[in-house]
Amino acid sequence: MSVLVTGGAGYIGSHTVVELLNLGKNVVIVDNFYNSDKEVLKRIEQITGKRPKFYQEDVTDKAALINIFEQETIEAVIHFAGYKAVGESVQKPVEYYHNNLMSTIVLVEVMKMFGVKKLVFSSSATVYGMHHEVPFVENMSTSATNPYGYTKVMCEQILKDVSVSDNEWSIVLLRYFNPIGAHESGLIGEDPSGIPNNLMPYISQVAVGKLEHVNVFGNDYDTPDGTGVRDYIHIVDLAKGHVKALEKANTTKGTLIYNLGSGQGTSVLELIHTFMKVTKQDVPYIIGERRSGDIATCYADATRAWNDMQWKTEKTLEDMCRDTWRWQSQNPKGYAK
Repeated sequence: MSVLVTGGAGYIGSHTVVELLNLGKNVVIVDNFYNSDKEVLKRIEQITGKRPKFYQEDVTDKAALINIFEQETIEAVIHFAGYKAVGESVQKPVEYYHNNLMSTIVLVEVMKMFGVKKLVFSSSATVYGMHHEVPFVENMSTSATNPYGYTKVMCEQILKDVSVSDNEWSIVLLRYFNPIGAHESGLIGEDPSGIPNNLMPYISQVAVGKLEHVNVFGNDYDTPDGTGVRDYIHIVDLAKGHVKALEKANTTKGTLIYNLGSGQGTSVLELIHTFMKVTKQDVPYIIGERRSGDIATCYADATRAWNDMQWKTEKTLEDMCRDTWRWQSQNPKGYAK
């Protein structure tokens, strides 16, 4: 029996595959390399000594997905596949709605055909919108400020409705906060295509000389230093959260929702200065205007994940910076040769 990981060659997917393989799980990856690289598969094998079964397919392709389920004995699915850039989603809303909704709908249809009813879904803290007090708790109402966020809200609702319609389903919705860092080996990490959308890869690319400076969007927020505060979580802690969620899906029916975050807020300037202190690298930055749609403070209440799954973050902000720099300095051009 195998765990199917859609988008398993991506940043979060690849780290989760490593954790699954290290536990002796059989893993099947389906990925179309839209935002990933085939080199990842070799790196996963270097780390674990095992090469997962791989299919280069798009999850919106129902016939291709049916073929995979016919070839493999799938017992559960972790669904990462999807477009994920907030800014790009504003420019390409139709593409985002089509890809993210259809990949989820097609996947659920095929799972149902084969009687596979255990699913862990990659959601996001963006579903909390802009109007809640921190920390964010799972029972808060959901909304969004951009098409990417709305795709997560909609997919969550689709999956909740699926489990209501058939009580044999076990669905775990994981709302991530801000994953950063890399595997401690330095072999796999975040490799954004083009200019990074997220802060940490931007910082590390400035440090390695690919970019000139970090743009800090606003320093007049109601926060300790005026810059935006976010909940950063080490990618390996996040990956281990998926393993725990899979275990939970094996023992519980219905839909379960968990925040995966540290429960602590870190400002933009605090992250930059911690990175410089840990790595001894200079990271120049320029303070600019606020970015539309950004909120001042965002961090998790992760109590439920601890109470239900005995999961919590273990790695520090210094670990996140150190591991990011190891990955970036060893792979200055990412996975590119």
